[in-house]
Amino acid sequence: MAPVTVRRPERRAQAGGMSVAPSVVIYRPAEDGGRRVRVDGGILGRAFGVQDVARFMQETGLQDWDELEVVRSGLIEWRGGGPGV
Repeated sequence: MAPVTVRRPERRAQAGGMSVAPSVVIYRPAEDGGRRVRVDGGILGRAFGVQDVARFMQETGLQDWDELEVVRSGLIEWRGGGPGV
């Protein structure tokens, strides 16, 4: 598998100095099974499972995320089927 380049999205500031969680979209599977992962409008790469999505989330600053957090999170919009697809 080719190496994946991960781009860290900018954190958005909210009134009072608090940061807002990133907007995450996992697109429907391509023919090879990979899914594009978009965080805050930028494509981070392709995920072939929830472990890859967890790694992307960790790279954006959510270091404590694991596969279970990815599956349960309401922050992630799954297009073309959920994490089991």
